[in-house]
Amino acid sequence: MGFRLPRVVNAKKLLQMSLSNASQAATNGADIPKGYLAVYVGDDQTEMKRFVIPISYLNQPSFQELLKQAEEEFGFNHPMGALTIPCSEDTFVDLISCLNSS
Repeated sequence: MGFRLPRVVNAKKLLQMSLSNASQAATNGADIPKGYLAVYVGDDQTEMKRFVIPISYLNQPSFQELLKQAEEEFGFNHPMGALTIPCSEDTFVDLISCLNSS
């Protein structure tokens, strides 16, 4: 019953880098890097957080479940102008951590 903290720490660092890259891209007006996708995550539309994730995550079954939820809630009209995922930020970070470790 051990915990794999190094992987979680690495995943958090990757997300922080993605967030800082996203902030710089938004500030500089630069595009998202090739092979990545911007998504907005949050339960409340007023407090959405932007993540830049690899496109390869779209093929993962657990991520596809989030996409189904997004489709049910928003259809194809995403209010943030990019893919919007209706889940808590903590849930999303946990999912990304699991995808990074596999």
